Amino acid sequence: MSLLEVAVERPQRWDAPFGNAMGDAEVDQLLELDPFYEMDTSAFPSALPLREILKNDTRINYYPSGGIIVREGDYGNSAFLVLRGRAQVVLSGLDPELLGRQPNQKQGFLKSLVRMWRSPKLPEVRQAIRARQDFVDDNIEEVADLTQTRVFLQDVPRVLGDSRTVTLKPGEIFGELAALTRTPRTATVLAEGEAWLLEIRWQGLRDMMRHTDSLRQHVEQLYRQNSLRVHLRETPLLSQLPPDALEKVVADTVFESHGNFEWHATFDVSRQMRPEAIVTEPLIAEEGSPCDGILLVRSGFARLSHHFGSGHRTVAYLGKGQVFGLSEAIQSAMGSEITSLTHSMRALGYVDVLRIPQQVLSEHVFPYCSRESLAEVAMKHAVSCTTEHCQSRDGQLGDEQPRIDTPLLEFLVERRLINGQQAMVIDLDRCTRCDDCVRACAATHDNNPRFVRQGQRHGPFMIAQACMHCADPVCMIGCPTGAIGRDIATGIVRINDLTCIGCSTCANSCPYGNINMVEVRDTSGAILVDQNTQQPIHKATKCDLCADQVGGPACQRACPHDALVRMDLGNLAQLSDWVSR
Repeated sequence: MSLLEVAVERPQRWDAPFGNAMGDAEVDQLLELDPFYEMDTSAFPSALPLREILKNDTRINYYPSGGIIVREGDYGNSAFLVLRGRAQVVLSGLDPELLGRQPNQKQGFLKSLVRMWRSPKLPEVRQAIRARQDFVDDNIEEVADLTQTRVFLQDVPRVLGDSRTVTLKPGEIFGELAALTRTPRTATVLAEGEAWLLEIRWQGLRDMMRHTDSLRQHVEQLYRQNSLRVHLRETPLLSQLPPDALEKVVADTVFESHGNFEWHATFDVSRQMRPEAIVTEPLIAEEGSPCDGILLVRSGFARLSHHFGSGHRTVAYLGKGQVFGLSEAIQSAMGSEITSLTHSMRALGYVDVLRIPQQVLSEHVFPYCSRESLAEVAMKHAVSCTTEHCQSRDGQLGDEQPRIDTPLLEFLVERRLINGQQAMVIDLDRCTRCDDCVRACAATHDNNPRFVRQGQRHGPFMIAQACMHCADPVCMIGCPTGAIGRDIATGIVRINDLTCIGCSTCANSCPYGNINMVEVRDTSGAILVDQNTQQPIHKATKCDLCADQVGGPACQRACPHDALVRMDLGNLAQLSDWVSR
């Protein structure tokens, strides 16, 4: 062993368990409850037994009456099972200020200076990796803090008012949608009286679903039911329907999934750039076929295209909350003949859609809409599906903007860069290659920049290799410890250095190559190596968007030529403004 190497024990998945009080007695009690009682423990591999999953990937939380369990809009990393008491799901109507969302803590100017003064001269210096009990103690302290700072509503009936609510009883699971799809919570859940809930870290939920069909089927059923109802309530076309009409729509709506949930495993940028690549994408609806209703995008991205010459031309992309086929469905309802679809819709990766048949629209939706309102909706929808007008990620039409040319749109869609909510875009005509952005990033992050100033190019614009904090962060799918996850309030994807075991799963999963594995050192400069294999211990590093810095991303602030911006590439209005400045 070199004198500049120090042997330490490599971090393991369960060095920092999710809960601090899950002993054998608690696990025994859980195994007597549904859905764990019916699970076949022999179906789990010896390296991943069900008992260990329950012991390390779950924790029991107590909530006083009115305690907020999850808040609408927060990003979810776990599911919940009601053990005792009841939980109340509030679908709408609560004032956001009542939910107690805390602002993000930023470092002040003095703290930022102290951090720079104390920053080691060597890159990626860590304190010596501590004993496992130290990791557990840190985790216990964090969980305790979360428990102590819980927000609760003292007068729940008065606060709820006319809010639509659903009561969950012991044995029911909720929150799995946000946990598995890495999306914001769609409702607020409160404790109805005193309640005890089992919180399941999404890694444990995923592992149990992999090895038990019963749990997977149960969760999928919940996914269909909850996604359907919530999405239909949020769709403007259906928001004014009488309750009985809405129930008939709910009964006849079909839930569909297209593509692959782990699409990153087969994603190949070079192959996507070939002209014939578009026909290999999962076809959801085909141009020229009769319109048989509308499709509501629940999650994921879809390509909207039409025939052009001997191939296909990308017209736009559709994301969560957007609608396909509405104009044709309205025309079919108003006319005597069925209208054909004018575009094709294909899945970019994994897409969940809700299909409302034409007959259901004609019988239970359109009769409650005037011809004028239907014509207006059809016109707005037709505009929103072109690049003449740009549309933000939340599905609202923006003001008229300069046109996003088709090649730029295809560049973003084919490479799935529209997945990026905070992409680093560099205008190469303005960039002087001074590297001030790189140096600023290094000064903020352990003397090692968290991005590479190179990447895919379109004309004068380059998408640098920096974490884009994606709308669908597939890097989180395989992480065994939960070290990589979203910030609950902001959605920023961050890595917890304490629980990262250096397995490289996130780096290999990122389709854009924006996560790097780095060798770490101790304060003397010695490289830390595994005491068993004598190989260097690596840690995953990536852009954290300088979340704790007052001024925001250091790279953008340091650019002296206004050549660099962090941008949501799915927001075509914002992109159009920046491109045409």
